[in-house]
Amino acid sequence: MLERLLSLFHPGTTVTPLPKADEQHALGALLVRAAKIDRAYLFEEVEEIDHVLAALYDLNPVEAAKMRARCEKLESAMPDTAELAEVLHQHISDDHLEDAVRALWSVVFSDGNEAAAEDALLHEIEAILGVSPERARELHDEEMAKSGRFPS
Repeated sequence: MLERLLSLFHPGTTVTPLPKADEQHALGALLVRAAKIDRAYLFEEVEEIDHVLAALYDLNPVEAAKMRARCEKLESAMPDTAELAEVLHQHISDDHLEDAVRALWSVVFSDGNEAAAEDALLHEIEAILGVSPERARELHDEEMAKSGRFPS
């Protein structure tokens, strides 16, 4: 119905539906949120998101960029971080929880900065995913070291 209403104002255009809020898109949306939380969505972060999606889901660069674009739409449509993280938590296996946290930290570190807002967001997500604060700190430090920075 909404699509029909919008088409009245913009004839000849179609509304792209939101992607399904599955594990892959929920993680992608959280990656986008982690990149945007400091109010600067930089090329390095976009590039890292594409790299992470390609590696995790065996996508080529074009498929990864298209998936990121769908995840950007999902991220903007779902303002509640806890809801997105809960979708991920419900659908991700315990074996992949730490991979998701690593991916999130890799996006945070991709621009060379770690803002307080990023830390707060990632700690919120880690808690929802059930990653202990101790293990979360270890994953943070591992990803920081990979980025060329050193844990404090």
